[in-house]
Amino acid sequence: MKTIQIINGPNLNLLGRREPDIYGTQGFESYLEQLRLRYPDLQLRFMQSNHEGDLIDCIHEAGYACDGIVLNAGAYTHTSVALLDAIKAVPAPVVEVHISNVHQREDFRHHSMISAGCLGVICGFGLDSYRLGIEAIIKHQA
Repeated sequence: MKTIQIINGPNLNLLGRREPDIYGTQGFESYLEQLRLRYPDLQLRFMQSNHEGDLIDCIHEAGYACDGIVLNAGAYTHTSVALLDAIKAVPAPVVEVHISNVHQREDFRHHSMISAGCLGVICGFGLDSYRLGIEAIIKHQA
């Protein structure tokens, strides 16, 4: 059974309550259940942290133990060279995802520090960005 690690960064623990006009009204846990039903042949692991070091530790672990990583680094996307270095240090492919279209938002969100280390970037499809990230990893592994 293939294993994909989903990692959510800062403030994404508030999905469903935080800025619903941007991020929607569904919490991530209920969406994760939908993903698990959709992909019964995958083991979908999940972690969320508001702390950069915890995200790096998870990338290090999952990058050697899993078949791929779907990463929404939140605001760290735009600031963290350390996350980029962690992504580049592991063999598992990483797909960067964003719920909103970051290019329709503030200028500082238009640049990603982590994209250069990722297999690809998906943004602007709401929570469905995670499903698209999973699909990208599945197709990359085929």
